[in-house]
Amino acid sequence: MVQLDLEKLNKEYSDKSPEDIVRFVVENIGIEKVALASSLSIEDQVLTDILLKINPKARVFFLDTGRHFQQTYDLMEETMHRYGFHYEVYAPESKELEQAVSKYGPNFFYESVELRKKCCEIRKVNPLKRVLSTVDAWICGLRREQSLTRQELNIFEWDGLHSIYKINPIVFWSEDRVWEYIKKYNIPYNSLYSKGFRSIGCQPCTRAVRPGEDVRSGRWWWEDPDKKECGLHARVGQV
Repeated sequence: MVQLDLEKLNKEYSDKSPEDIVRFVVENIGIEKVALASSLSIEDQVLTDILLKINPKARVFFLDTGRHFQQTYDLMEETMHRYGFHYEVYAPESKELEQAVSKYGPNFFYESVELRKKCCEIRKVNPLKRVLSTVDAWICGLRREQSLTRQELNIFEWDGLHSIYKINPIVFWSEDRVWEYIKKYNIPYNSLYSKGFRSIGCQPCTRAVRPGEDVRSGRWWWEDPDKKECGLHARVGQV
């Protein structure tokens, strides 16, 4: 694995464009050892556009939990046709999922934070481990503005949970800036955004956002804001 000086890079690239950041990562780590995590969010659509323009053979993966909105799958099809590529798709292990649903029921994620996180672990975290075991760095569409749990993020990070680099090229962008890019380049996006959704995950755990609420308030809305992560982006030391 290439050794990166994260402190130096974060200073050097603090005012660079996402294109510059992604190009640096691809050129220095290698196209086969870098993958973009896409949930088909507006942020991930921006990064998909940037990454595939830099290298059409870049790896973009999608975690298919089996509980996504149909609109998300429709966007997935549209995006593949737009850029002429295929997502790497990772799904939960069937035995693990079967045991959980048999034991707790189909909606066990509503019962407690612990069980909700267990569902996320089975459907998202464990499949993520499989794909990240094949790369030296992953690119994410995280932004500081999104939630309380993301305000300390930086562009270049070390993901201690997976022992790889984690790159957040638009971490300092506002939601408005993301939309500006979407509109400028006519990037396809989920139709649910036009219905009040601002952060879209699994259908049972996502609702539209009310006026004045923060971006991720529609995710796991029954939980405290400081617990609203699924485990995909937990940092070492975080619960």
